[in-house]
Amino acid sequence: MTKTGAIPTALKKKTFVQRFREEKYLQIMALLGVVWMLIFNYAPMYGILVAFKKNYRITMPLFSFDFLKSEWAGAHGFQHFINFFKDSEFKNIMMNTLGISLLKLFICFPLPIIFALLLNEVKNPTFKKFVQTVSYLPHFLSWVVLGGILTTWLDSNGMLNQLMVDLGILDEGISFLAYPKYFWGIAVTSDLWKELGWSAIIYLAAISGIDQEMYEAAEVDGASRFRQLISITLPSIKGTIIIMLILQMGQMLNSNFDQIFVLWNPLNSERSNVIDIYTYTTAMRGMRYSYASAIGLFKSVVAFILLYITNTITKKVNDTSLF
Repeated sequence: MTKTGAIPTALKKKTFVQRFREEKYLQIMALLGVVWMLIFNYAPMYGILVAFKKNYRITMPLFSFDFLKSEWAGAHGFQHFINFFKDSEFKNIMMNTLGISLLKLFICFPLPIIFALLLNEVKNPTFKKFVQTVSYLPHFLSWVVLGGILTTWLDSNGMLNQLMVDLGILDEGISFLAYPKYFWGIAVTSDLWKELGWSAIIYLAAISGIDQEMYEAAEVDGASRFRQLISITLPSIKGTIIIMLILQMGQMLNSNFDQIFVLWNPLNSERSNVIDIYTYTTAMRGMRYSYASAIGLFKSVVAFILLYITNTITKKVNDTSLF
């Protein structure tokens, strides 16, 4: 028996040392992950200083006194950011980046959910596996390979043009990648083709975890398959959808550099020149490493702000969030 008002030993709050001893193997595994993050995620953040230097040279070691003593950019180190905002290409770059990203958000985000819901309704296991395999395959091909395929198909003499001419849609073949007005559509469609099946996997996994007794009870009450989908399936995977939406918002300024780079050419640059491409050409061709670093840092800061805002809103509205 314990004294009145005394806290039982089992309910006392354990110290960190006590918990570490009891869970030492799990703690060591977690500690290895923390060390990995410190080395590969946090230590490289020291390179952010490059964005505030006047003119960083690639031959200058970051961990050296020469780098630390090198001249800072004007306007208290923010001159490169100011120059980017004043750049004549800024408006066009932001329009292309946000245009492609928003189209992918409104088209490529919901379609994998719909695809997963439809695939879950397929009762024939053989056909279901076939559809899954066919939809997953493009994900395992690099954008270099898919870019070559698309460039060939979209050429004036390519397969797609020949098909459209045979069907009477076009009078003669055209080189789609040579016209800026087609680029956004090509970027969104090709991304959907590559990632539709793969993106649906997480939703299929969430659907498979739903209690089947809920469906059985709904059938007893006379609910149709569509009603079950609306009343049971969607509410059950709502948390997964919200988490994926938060992560997607954090990628709003990322236009998939690999994809855009293999489809980009001087003829369609009016609509393909996004932040990632502009940063690459500025750093690799213009040798303006400090300026390019400032653009990359600007993109990261905006991504964090969007992620935080979306996370806060979903936490208040649906009580679901990443943190």
